[in-house]
Amino acid sequence: MKVMDFKVFLEPDQDGGYVVVCPSLPGCYSQGEAAPEALANVREAIELTLEDMQAHGEPTPDPSGVLIGSVVVTK
Repeated sequence: MKVMDFKVFLEPDQDGGYVVVCPSLPGCYSQGEAAPEALANVREAIELTLEDMQAHGEPTPDPSGVLIGSVVVTK
């Protein structure tokens, strides 16, 4: 079994809860009332997306291509 480390962006939703996006898999996102729930939900979304890609003969994207950085700006 291959282990893949997909980076995700977790942001508070203006209506409450969190929205999570997986940039390695366009269109793959989820949400949850609390951060742990949102992360569990996006894990399921990633797994389902990968299953769908495999079923259609699409290559699995390399999640190591997504880098996370930080930019500090002063005003």
